[in-house]
Amino acid sequence: IVRAAFEYARKHGRKKVTVAHKANILKMPGKLLLDAAAEVSKDFPEIQMEDKIIDNMCMQLVINPQQFDVIVTTNLFGDIISDLCAGLVGGLGVVSGANIGKDVAIFEAVHGSAPDIAGKGLANPTALLRSGLMMLAHMDFMNEAKMIENALNKTLAVKEQCTGDLGGKASTLQFADNVIANFDR
Repeated sequence: IVRAAFEYARKHGRKKVTVAHKANILKMPGKLLLDAAAEVSKDFPEIQMEDKIIDNMCMQLVINPQQFDVIVTTNLFGDIISDLCAGLVGGLGVVSGANIGKDVAIFEAVHGSAPDIAGKGLANPTALLRSGLMMLAHMDFMNEAKMIENALNKTLAVKEQCTGDLGGKASTLQFADNVIANFDR
């Protein structure tokens, strides 16, 4: 997982990987993660490595999230941090996730299926679009991903073009039409 974080940082032009841990209390798993990070970081001299205790990490994410490029941690802490970060950027409706293995990668919208709004045209497709962007980037279709991302960001910048969860009045289909209309041709 640490190597994947550094490879992601390199591929996406990020300058720093932060290792979030609780080695002061969970000594064995914390030491294992920190030792692995120290060893792997030697293969990526252009990328700074730092570590933060998870409590402080969460506080720093709220106070100054821009200080972080790539965060690597264990599953439990990652689950908590990812929901915290989702809250910082608009909620679960706008964030995507990836499970990247050596040979297989899965990309997803992190929210559930929302059966209460299914078929009503209320769903925000941003998270699903972002998961597609991550998949395109993973497959090295960077230009295509950037083109879609630019159109999505233009749409998100105009509240009226957004779905209700983001303060707009657009239906799911209208939101998608707005993204398409915002493509640079």
